[in-house]
Amino acid sequence: MRNRFCIFLLAVIAYSGAILAQTRRAGNPVIYADVPDMSIVRVGDTYYMSSTTMHMAPGVPIMKSKDLVNWQLVSYCYDVLDDMDELNLTGGKSTYGRGSWASCIRYHNKRYYVTTFAQTTGKTYVFTTDNIEKGSWTTTTFTPAHHDHTVFFDDDGRIYIIWGGGRLHVAELKDDLSGLKEGTERILIENASAPSGNNVSLPAEGSQLFKVNGKYYLFNITWPKGGMRTVVVHRSDSMDGPWEGKVVLQDKGVAQGGLVDTPDGRWFAYLFRDNGSVGRIPYLVPVKWEEGWPVLGIDGKVPDTLELPAGKGLIPGIVASDDFTRKKGDAALPLVWQWNHNPDNSLWSVSERKGHLRLKTGRLDNDFLQARNTLTQRTIGPACSATTSLDLSAMKEGDFAGLALLQKKYGLVGVKAEGGVKKLVMVSAQTDKPEEVESLPLNQNTVFLKATCNFVERADEADFYYSLDGKKWVKIGSRLKMAYTIPHFMGYRFGLFNYATQTAGGYVDFDYFRIAGE
Repeated sequence: MRNRFCIFLLAVIAYSGAILAQTRRAGNPVIYADVPDMSIVRVGDTYYMSSTTMHMAPGVPIMKSKDLVNWQLVSYCYDVLDDMDELNLTGGKSTYGRGSWASCIRYHNKRYYVTTFAQTTGKTYVFTTDNIEKGSWTTTTFTPAHHDHTVFFDDDGRIYIIWGGGRLHVAELKDDLSGLKEGTERILIENASAPSGNNVSLPAEGSQLFKVNGKYYLFNITWPKGGMRTVVVHRSDSMDGPWEGKVVLQDKGVAQGGLVDTPDGRWFAYLFRDNGSVGRIPYLVPVKWEEGWPVLGIDGKVPDTLELPAGKGLIPGIVASDDFTRKKGDAALPLVWQWNHNPDNSLWSVSERKGHLRLKTGRLDNDFLQARNTLTQRTIGPACSATTSLDLSAMKEGDFAGLALLQKKYGLVGVKAEGGVKKLVMVSAQTDKPEEVESLPLNQNTVFLKATCNFVERADEADFYYSLDGKKWVKIGSRLKMAYTIPHFMGYRFGLFNYATQTAGGYVDFDYFRIAGE
């Protein structure tokens, strides 16, 4: 009898667990991190997404998912966008807030296409590969830079590109996508903002074009003055028009994106929301079709939960800890890492000292934002922290190394070699002018640093800590009020940095980077 009861109890527990698993659902936002300007394509049962990281290198990240909720980085379209002062942080120049912007991902004839544009270079870029996860990318460029464009492969073999803001342009592309076909450029829609009213602070942009059941659907974002970011869709039976438009979503400022369907025939809109200092974060909105129009949301609202599998968290798919130990065949840096602007690859290593990231100085800088080779990862919401350990024994006079929260209004905790001694410092640029808020003497060559971020209900607060033994943490400096600024146009990032102010040639070794979310 006892054995029968145990078997019954185990069956009940297993059944309850199965029911619980079935009732768990994904929540919005689906990614609580800076992943803006998404473009998504489904190939079979797999989704691929491209996004914007602008001045970061490598750039145009590609992410993969089987369920639209749980994503992992699998590739980048380029290692370096171009070799120029603005992208290299040389000659006193930078490209914060610029670099490459909104991309478009497509799959056609068993080949992947990702297109983007860059104000910094004035070019439009076309990246192609037949293996989006492991293959190399072929790059084609042409001028000018076509703002917020979408590329579309039509059934009749024509390839279209649509771009612009408010007044939208269209042209056909050459078969190899190396430029526009001469004589095909024209105005597609004179005023794509019109469905949201005539008084807008952001004319319709962010074009993404789709074809469903023989009709063309063009998605745009606009922003009526006094209102919020709004999704506008225009539809037509022909690329020649006429086009009719309407507002399809106006809730929480969730906007800019497009359509994707699931293998079982459901539809979703992928969009993003400005969410304070963590950045622009992705949402999914269910879509129904009524009278040939996509109807977004539940009663016009963005739902908190979705009929999709629950999210498993952003670690390690989007961000990840790193002990800097590499096995044979491993990449020097996992895909979660990006450099702030193009790196100088002669000045960093994960092989010179096993299990450590070495950042060496090769020139003099007096400004953290101009310093080269800052290695970054996204912050994540609703709250997160990052810790690291540094060996400082090879620093030179005037060197400054540590852990940063990178944005225009940045914060740092680190160590300065100054006057023949080392000191722990916390620097805040909250007022746009960097201020050394606190300074303490340091009498050892190993130190542990930590930064914490609170994005709950847009608190946007960060604190900094140090430890002499890796166990007892002491707060240093002041609380940083983080702010998303347009000059940088990116959510805050954790950064590992080291730069020289007096003598080049020193280095520091980072033992690990550990990120945790809440």
